[in-house]
Amino acid sequence: MAKLPKPEELAKIDFTPPKTGWMETPVVFKEGMFCHGSKPKSLQLVNFPNPRDWRPADVDWKLPENWKEIILKGIAERLEKYRSFRLFLDICVRCGACADKCHFFIGTGDPKNMPVLRAELIRSVYRKEFTLAGKIFGKMAGARELTVDVLKEWWYYFYQCTECRRCSVFCPYGIDTAEVTMMGRELMHLIGVNINWILEPAANCFRVGNHLGITPHAFKGSIEGLVDDVESATGIRVNPTFNRKGAEVLFVTPSADAFAAPAIFTLMGYMLLFHQIGLDYTFSAYNSEGGNFGLFTSNEMMKRLNAKMYAESKRLGVKWILGGECGHMWRVVHQYMDTMNGPANHLQVPTSPVTGTVFEHAKSTKMVHICEFTADLIKNNKLKLDPSRNDRYQVTFHDSCNTARGMGMMEEPRYILNKVMNPDNFHEMPENTIREQTFCCGSGSGLNTDELMEMRMRGGFPRANALKHVVDQHGVNLMTCICAIDKATLSSLVDYWVPGIEIGGVHELLGNALVLDGEPERTQNLRGEPLKEE
Repeated sequence: MAKLPKPEELAKIDFTPPKTGWMETPVVFKEGMFCHGSKPKSLQLVNFPNPRDWRPADVDWKLPENWKEIILKGIAERLEKYRSFRLFLDICVRCGACADKCHFFIGTGDPKNMPVLRAELIRSVYRKEFTLAGKIFGKMAGARELTVDVLKEWWYYFYQCTECRRCSVFCPYGIDTAEVTMMGRELMHLIGVNINWILEPAANCFRVGNHLGITPHAFKGSIEGLVDDVESATGIRVNPTFNRKGAEVLFVTPSADAFAAPAIFTLMGYMLLFHQIGLDYTFSAYNSEGGNFGLFTSNEMMKRLNAKMYAESKRLGVKWILGGECGHMWRVVHQYMDTMNGPANHLQVPTSPVTGTVFEHAKSTKMVHICEFTADLIKNNKLKLDPSRNDRYQVTFHDSCNTARGMGMMEEPRYILNKVMNPDNFHEMPENTIREQTFCCGSGSGLNTDELMEMRMRGGFPRANALKHVVDQHGVNLMTCICAIDKATLSSLVDYWVPGIEIGGVHELLGNALVLDGEPERTQNLRGEPLKEE
């Protein structure tokens, strides 16, 4: 891994554009700014083409002889299949409204990280091969040939985009540049040009049910270990079940919730909640992953990985699915499920067994977000809460891109937070950095790998800057979010830019505040810390 510059050095961002035009400015592969290429084993497991050992920094990428023909055919097929793809390539007027909205451009100053120019990388090839003006006038019409150097430029910059969609909020034409990135990546997969940090988790999920490649019995064992931790913190013994046929609810959450801090504290909060309300639920040790790295791979892989949740719900005979704090799981379900895998007619419309609320918006997907479920319980006075148990925290909330912009999940987590803690202890970051305008963690879309650390810290700089504002103004010491990848990546980000700040989940704080039937006096939170600072 390349040595990471000190924060004060990384913060010196040069926005001076290159002296050459963007077509004449070659891509420079810099350590810490790109990922490792995918390993042959990962491609073979998912039956992707051209498995081989290769390094992005090498001159020879070991491409198929007819690689250009494959890419151009792939573009033609997708122009025919996806009307939005052609629309996004045609209607951009290059106004630049999106330019300074991208966290990667803000953090690097590289013009090719402006969403408009990143899309232009592929749009220029589209003009050359698929438009009359491009064929006749060439470069004068913004067209260029697809060469190996152009392909390498695609790879470098399409993997410096987290598909967060912030740029789309500000585009006057509604162009979703994230969709262009998704198409760019999908096209490169046709010739085996991809990154291992995405393909290996996708392959693991396809093989054993989760991104980490953890076997079913290890998944079960890890959660059972957390059951002991819950009892140590609260004196209450929860009793989750696994692979139980006939349960009312299948609970699906990111695998990180079972294995990695701080996400494990969120899972402990879930189990306390389910124990208190007597929810008839089960985990699946075979579908031990809510996340969907297919979103960062291809439409077909997204469809395949989303289908596993619904296949397992059918096998177990549950009535509906409850999903945990995950970002890309929810974007896939909310935005793509109906057209890819749905409707899920073997399930019932989700209905809360405690409040009787029918979640009408989930008629097709049959899946409810944990924040919707919990907010409904609180609104109907079904939970006894002691907000003072979270008094050690001054809290802010990071809107995760996939749940905020991808599905509009913005008010429910805030509602919960303001009920499980003293509202005076909750502080919003600046308005233009939250809700639909939220800044990305800088490491989403499968870019949360260590060899990309400098790019991650650059991309996360705007979020860290907004966090530092509320740290300085209000003494914030905990940033919460509802995405497992964010919980992992924000921890590294704040350690670098804003040291001393903790990252946590909404349901971790719920678990702290939840007053349980028969509980002894609580003296510590789910992290084993004293409830009140001494």
